[in-house]
Formats: sequence, C-alpha cells, structure tokens
Amino acid sequence: GNAANSDAQQMLDNFWHREIDNIKNLAQTDFKNQELPLARIKKIMKLDDDVKMISAEAPVLFAKAAEIFITEISLRAWIHTEDNKRRTLQRNDIAMAITKYDQFDFLIDIVPRDELKPTKRQDNDALRGAVATTAAVHPDQVQYYLQLAQQHQQALQHQGPQQGQQIQ
Repeated sequence: GNAANSDAQQMLDNFWHREIDNIKNLAQTDFKNQELPLARIKKIMKLDDDVKMISAEAPVLFAKAAEIFITEISLRAWIHTEDNKRRTLQRNDIAMAITKYDQFDFLIDIVPRDELKPTKRQDNDALRGAVATTAAVHPDQVQYYLQLAQQHQQALQHQGPQQGQQIQ
C-alpha cells in the first residue's frame, strides 16, 4: 500500500544521488564483474558499419549505462504498478513510465500506444505481433533483450535482500 509506494518513491527520489555515489566509489576491480554480457554489447556495437574498432572500456561503459537505465525505468514502472495496487510489473507499467517522463521519449515509437490501456486480448495480440515483427527483422536483438530481461530480474532478486530493499 502506501508504505511500499513511499519506499519506491523515496528510492526514485534518491536514485541519481545513489548512482553517482556508487560510480565515485567504484574500484578498478569492480569493472571485471558486469551484470550484462560484454560480448553481446560489443556485438551490438559492431552492427553499426561505422564502428571499426572498439576499445576495451567502451563495452564496460555501455554495460554500466544500460544497467542504470534498466534500473531507473524499472523503478518508475514499479511505482505505476503500486499505484494500481498490483504486485506484478506489467508491460503497460513500462509503457506508462515511458510516456510520463521526457527522458524516455526516444522509446515512444518502440512501445505501441495501445499498451497504455490494453485488454487481455489486445495485450496478447500486440505482444505476438511485436515479437514476430521484431524477431523477423532482428532475431539477435530479440534474443539479447530476452536474456537481458532475465539477467536483470535475477540481479534484482539477488540484490534485494542484501540492500534491505526487496521489490517483488
């Protein structure tokens, strides 16, 4: 209820301050253990024909940026989930987070408008259509995003109890 909502809102309010502190306190050895697969990030970077060579630190920086991005958008989506008195984050929660905050405007074209208030049937049809279209055009990316989502979920499950903030 309200206590959980205020916890999530408080986490969001302190998000960037906490992330900046974490970055300032990183040791060089922290870069060896990444949440996201560096080889996959490098592969995506190489999809750009203009990219000829990639320095060793570039995928590490992209991995950290992606990790921060995923965490922030998940937290914003979670607040929407709680506002609707649910305990399961849904696709439309992410869509709402994207439409509510200007910094996510670049994602508007990726998330269909009908995600904002889908019925169960529309939700399933939209998912099938989006996955089929994306899979046909970019099969590697679909696999990557699925793995990314799974890894992030696992990371959240492992992280929660250690930081005393378990989000379900």
